[in-house]
Amino acid sequence: MVITFIGYRGCGKSTVAALLSSRLGWACVDADDAIESRAGCSISEIFAERGEPVFRELERTVIAELLGRERLVLAAGGGAILAEATRAAMRSAGPVVWLQAPVEDLSRRISGDGSTALRRPQLTDAGVTAEIESVLTAREPLYRDAATIVIDTAGRTVEDVAAAVYDALPDEVTKDQ
Repeated sequence: MVITFIGYRGCGKSTVAALLSSRLGWACVDADDAIESRAGCSISEIFAERGEPVFRELERTVIAELLGRERLVLAAGGGAILAEATRAAMRSAGPVVWLQAPVEDLSRRISGDGSTALRRPQLTDAGVTAEIESVLTAREPLYRDAATIVIDTAGRTVEDVAAAVYDALPDEVTKDQ
């Protein structure tokens, strides 16, 4: 079984996934880290040098491999839900947790994270807030389609969010804890 976290960049997927995996005693993988390791360069470099289609294919391949593991908490990239096959594979592998956050929170977090600009490409030519609004409009139906659990992160600490996710998990996941 794999618990997959989805949501827009900056919503807390990697941080909450790490907290949850620690509580469950499961492994944790950030898909973006795995993709960069496989490619030998940053996601921004993949986009710039090889293009988004190459990145998306690599993302699909890496996530498909990770979804075949057992007792894994996976923080998927924000756009991993773009492929229907990936959404279906996530749902088949186990619970899919969509972390929602207000646009203002996402904008603040992304703008305040220096590594984001170095590792993640801009997806539009708009500013940070406008890009978030635009991309979220397109992706929200896909997040909704993939998710089996939806957690609103607004006004919550990462510890509170991780506890809310744990409480929302099916009994077969938490009964061994």
